Amino acid sequence: MAPKPQRIRHLVGTTWQSAMKKARTMSTETDTESSMKDGFSKYADYLNNLNDKRERVVKASRDITMNSKKVIFQVHRMSKQNKEEVLDKAVKDLAAVTDQYLSRLVKELQGTDFWKLRRAYSPGVQEYVEAATLCNFCKTGTLLTLDEMNATLLPLSDPSVEPLQINILDYILGLADLTGELMRLAIGRISEGELDFAEKICSFVREIYRNLTLIAPEMDDSSDMKQKMETMLQSVMKIENACFSVHVRGSEYIPLLGSADTSYPLLGMPDIE
Repeated sequence: MAPKPQRIRHLVGTTWQSAMKKARTMSTETDTESSMKDGFSKYADYLNNLNDKRERVVKASRDITMNSKKVIFQVHRMSKQNKEEVLDKAVKDLAAVTDQYLSRLVKELQGTDFWKLRRAYSPGVQEYVEAATLCNFCKTGTLLTLDEMNATLLPLSDPSVEPLQINILDYILGLADLTGELMRLAIGRISEGELDFAEKICSFVREIYRNLTLIAPEMDDSSDMKQKMETMLQSVMKIENACFSVHVRGSEYIPLLGSADTSYPLLGMPDIE
């Protein structure tokens, strides 16, 4: 018995609807798969670019660290005879670090979320802070502030984007390292007979330690700062002990400190003929 025309039309319509639905499903799956591939491709490009940028930032940070250390070594060559000459060269070397190396870091990070890469560039910035504050103290006897340092970075940035600024955390960590260099400088000045300068360094380092003692417990990177605070206390004690020894036993130190008169009495007692 042949099927009725209505039955045939129903079967054909059902088959057509099923085929169309399957085609739409396949098209939706294809579009979804293509969209997911595009999304993952964008994420992959972003991560690859971020890793490439991180490598460039690490390289720039190493260059800043190395050349900032050279500035610090230059300052330690200072003596009574060549103080101005040595400090002028140190200031020029620091300006070269800013123009040649720090500017590269600024161009890499300006206008971006540079907190993501802070771990990559923080060591170099801390060393730069240490060198800059050391030069400024030796030249003026004052502390170079964070605002003054960031003001020197503004000309290196494109005015149309957010500039890279040294954050307060890296500044404080660099300031903590400064005390170690000042301790070495103070011991050297005592050996050169510049006792007043050594005492000035002692007061300056003691003041830094006193203020950072109040700040350190509130810092996020407390582990790094805790270690630096312990080292800073040792530096303060070394400077204080050196200055104390000179005051208490000054007559023993005077020939050692460059006095032209070698007949200074020991402990204040007159020379015995």
